[in-house]
Amino acid sequence: MIPATDIPLKQPAVSATAGDVEQLERAVIDASTRVPVLMFYASAMAWLLIATLLGLFVSFKLHSPDWLSNVSFLSWGRLRPVYLNVMVYGWASMAGMGTAIWLMARLCRTTLRHPLLLVTGAWFWNIGIAVGVTAILMGYSTGYQWLEFPPYAAAILLVAYALIMSWAILMFRFRRGEQIYITQWYLLGAFLWFPWLYTAVQAMLFVVPVQGVLQAAVGWWYANNLMFLWLGAIALGTAYYMIPKVIGRPVYSYHLAAIGFWTYALFSSWTGMQRLVDGPFPAWMVTASVAATILTIIPVATVGLNHHMTMQGYFPVMRYSPTLRFTVFGAVSYSVFSVVGILISLRSTARYLNFTQTSIAYSDLGLYAFFTMIIFGSMYYIVPRLVGCEWRYATLIKLHFWASAYGIGLLSLMLLVGGLVQGSSQEDPSLPFIESVQSVLPYLRGATLAALLLTASHFIFAFHFGLMLFGLGRTSTVPTFLNPVEPEGSEAHL
Repeated sequence: MIPATDIPLKQPAVSATAGDVEQLERAVIDASTRVPVLMFYASAMAWLLIATLLGLFVSFKLHSPDWLSNVSFLSWGRLRPVYLNVMVYGWASMAGMGTAIWLMARLCRTTLRHPLLLVTGAWFWNIGIAVGVTAILMGYSTGYQWLEFPPYAAAILLVAYALIMSWAILMFRFRRGEQIYITQWYLLGAFLWFPWLYTAVQAMLFVVPVQGVLQAAVGWWYANNLMFLWLGAIALGTAYYMIPKVIGRPVYSYHLAAIGFWTYALFSSWTGMQRLVDGPFPAWMVTASVAATILTIIPVATVGLNHHMTMQGYFPVMRYSPTLRFTVFGAVSYSVFSVVGILISLRSTARYLNFTQTSIAYSDLGLYAFFTMIIFGSMYYIVPRLVGCEWRYATLIKLHFWASAYGIGLLSLMLLVGGLVQGSSQEDPSLPFIESVQSVLPYLRGATLAALLLTASHFIFAFHFGLMLFGLGRTSTVPTFLNPVEPEGSEAHL
């Protein structure tokens, strides 16, 4: 079946007046969020293109390290952290915050007050990233993964975030109605968890720094929780909104959603130290983190079951809806990402894979296959409601999806298999270390091919987004479908 929100169907008779009022209310809310959300999206798109080119360069440098090796700021050791930070704080965080602001306004049924303050927050966030990137390129990286920005750049980000978060909280405070939606749970959690994570780790590493090996424990705790409690929470909240909205039916089970949320919040916050298996740490610390990682299978199972049962009978809609296709891909990838995380956290496998390309594949699955694909889907839904026109070319949407899907699929496969081969070589005492490095080179070249696919997909999407931003989309009351809609009475039951 095709949803009422995406493809016109014969609907039961409803009050025209009530429908008009509701439609007008949504239009007013969308108008209030237009400037800040588009600001976040445009900034995120610019950072995504920068991160894409950096990622391609970094991937190439892995198997051709001598290329431009005499230029200090183009060395792998500087470009890799720049790429990661631009991807996490530039693309992912800005796109996630833009989506969260729109969702909160819609679900709270309230207009966004003083939107220019959010725009100011976005400008400060961009300035913080630019300062941090410049510092890393000049050699002032802190050396902690996803925390390479020096403290003065982090301070700018915290000021920007204070402006952004306060408006999300205010929207929730002045919401209309008493009902709290599942999506709001995840978004409010994300907005409250991020400042706690970021300020705590800044304090423990730079203000009153912990000593010795505890710095590694704090760093990995932050990296894992940033993925789960910040980006992951935004992605799951978005999926819980987009899937029911597109197919036009409620979430299958409110109780399953509650179990999924609270177990996600509880167990995900204990993860991170599983990356330190066999390190000089108390056994209980690593064991507790490994156990928490294994227990994340509970929210994975409940969220997956809830999404699947909600989609039951509506999977054919993915043939038409770009939002649904991207979102379902990301939701499925959440399960894959979590299962891979559990497998590489087990002591029997961690000692082989911790220092291989497998850990990079795990991060890419979470940051791209899970989070980014869901955000792409949300942008295909939200942007037309902000700019007043529809996406211009269905062909470009299909190219974007397939290049992204094949790109991240190939990238993850190459790095996972390459990591297994590399780990096996490292474990063989009869082989010199250099052979373990050489054994992974074919897989790194395959990863570069995947990076080329992702580069193509991102520039296609950026071009299409630019057309929308400048009002060059289709003027139509019907969304842009991936394929022509079949006539009613066909096998698709339209």
